[in-house]
Amino acid sequence: MLMIYRDEAAFAPGQTSGAHSGAYIAYAEALKAAGVLVGGDRLQPSSTASTLRAVNGTPAILDGPYADTKEQFGGFYIIDVPDLDAALQWAARCPATAQGAVEVRPMWVV
Repeated sequence: MLMIYRDEAAFAPGQTSGAHSGAYIAYAEALKAAGVLVGGDRLQPSSTASTLRAVNGTPAILDGPYADTKEQFGGFYIIDVPDLDAALQWAARCPATAQGAVEVRPMWVV
């Protein structure tokens, strides 16, 4: 899984988010053409998130994302590649590397 972290403030309504869409569309098309794209999507802003944890067995719900950081989890790609090196090569091509970070993490196979 390629997890995209970006500063949402740079993509607030009225900002330049549309200017980056072409790069992400091209990247997704490259993943499809290579036959490695399994899925993925863009997430709503972190202000729409709710975080739940059980405190002494009682559910506690907080508005907002799990972590309050400069960069937020904004989207993901699920790819099927043979090894970490291949995943890192695809991550390096992701437009998000120029605007934030891409975390590569294997999924647990069940």
